[in-house]
Amino acid sequence: MFSSVAGRSVIVTGASKGIGKGIAKVFADAGAKVLLVARDGDRAAAVARELGGSVTALAADVTDPEGCAAFAAAATERHGGIDVLCANAGVFPERKLADLSVADIDEVLGINLKGSILSVQACLPELARSGRGRVILTSSITGPITGFPGWSHYGASKAGQLGFMRTAAIELARDKITVNAVLPGNVLTEGLAELGEDYIRGMEASVPLGNLGTVADIGHACLFFASDEASYITGQALTIDGGQVLPESLEALNA
Repeated sequence: MFSSVAGRSVIVTGASKGIGKGIAKVFADAGAKVLLVARDGDRAAAVARELGGSVTALAADVTDPEGCAAFAAAATERHGGIDVLCANAGVFPERKLADLSVADIDEVLGINLKGSILSVQACLPELARSGRGRVILTSSITGPITGFPGWSHYGASKAGQLGFMRTAAIELARDKITVNAVLPGNVLTEGLAELGEDYIRGMEASVPLGNLGTVADIGHACLFFASDEASYITGQALTIDGGQVLPESLEALNA
């Protein structure tokens, strides 16, 4: 399924761990040529060795236009162009609204929102040259659909990505570039696992399907958006949360 992605040039930002690593693995398993981008170059290089195949890594900061230009140039040199950009880099430091500093706001908006925009800008010429360019943003249910105390700045950045997506999809359609987003719910990552079984069981209790998502669940949604089968889909946000946002209360799950 979605074999059209085989051999294509894919960039995944924020790919040294968690959802980004999961997205990269799904594309690598589908036969794509993948460039992993992360601020921690050593960790990204270790992931590239782990995944094998046509996977390489580069250290870059998505908040820096020169860093974005560097990874776009590297993918073009190594793979002959850019077909898919998975703009996944993001941070989610917890801070209540009353305690938010300007530095906190700048960090989260800078990486999550500005970083997405700069990443897309850097890749535009090659995405257009591809003739089948795909941009896939990793947003979240937090912000666009739900809220959670401590993440007002994070929620704002993730909602902002969807506002960017809709206008970018219109502007880039003339070059046959689609722009879509995935909205993960609670996904089991390394960081979440460290919080312990009790925490995980409590989170699972709020999901109708009864389990947390996996990084592969998000990766497969990205793979679909990157495929030829999704060529007529643009400006859309796909929620991947096991039904978490559906109940109006926890009581609804036991009714």
